[in-house]
Amino acid sequence: MTNPIEIIPGVIFFSYLSTMRKEKVAFMEHNTLVLQVSGRFSLETATEKISMGIGEMLLIQKNQLGELTKTPLEGGTYQTIVISLKEDLLRQIALEEQIEIGQKYLGPPNVLIPANDFLRAFFQSVMPYVAHPQERITQAMGKLKVREAVHLLLHTKPELETFLFDFSEPYKLDMEKFMLSNFHYNVPVEQFARLTGRSLAGFKRDFQKIFGMAPRHWLQERRLAEARHLIETKHKKPSAIYLELGFESLSHFSHSFKRKYGKSPTEWSV
Repeated sequence: MTNPIEIIPGVIFFSYLSTMRKEKVAFMEHNTLVLQVSGRFSLETATEKISMGIGEMLLIQKNQLGELTKTPLEGGTYQTIVISLKEDLLRQIALEEQIEIGQKYLGPPNVLIPANDFLRAFFQSVMPYVAHPQERITQAMGKLKVREAVHLLLHTKPELETFLFDFSEPYKLDMEKFMLSNFHYNVPVEQFARLTGRSLAGFKRDFQKIFGMAPRHWLQERRLAEARHLIETKHKKPSAIYLELGFESLSHFSHSFKRKYGKSPTEWSV
């Protein structure tokens, strides 16, 4: 079985694996509903860490960066069903249901959803599509299944209406605080701009005023400084930290470190 399977491409995914897997960077572009079928799922962002086990559900707010850890039970597997609640469909539902939200959602960005018979039955109804992902009916049922998920979420927690139907632009975040908390994520500058509520041009302009240099240059310098700190004071091995600091490969990290400090990270740690 491949991992993950797109049951309904771009909408519903079925994740399956048998060994622990950590994904350093996950950019949650859309509101996302996750059901834990087996194993344990953990999400860690700059502000919180949340996890869930078998049968639990988590609603993840759009426009977040985080680290995912997927842990199978001993001798077992890890399985999740993931449903992407894309904004275009949520807008359609809001129009059809005449839902008007006059305020921005200010609650927690990640919400554990209490299990109930309706939601359990819904996720069970998705399983046949896992078993038969190539069936033509699968494509036709995609939007209907998402609509069903939205209505069941609102039935379970009516207060989620503001969460799901908040279509406002993100407020401008405190850029300095945000970047110091999230510099280690290996994502494009364009995504950092979006996450701080700015256009790319506005992000670069504000960044230059705050940090005195261009974003890419600052990210490189900040990551290398953190690497040096971890090697010197925490005695971390270069191979254990380069991914956590946003470098794409060990060779890229080593080359950049040596160019900055005159020695390779391995030589520095001796």
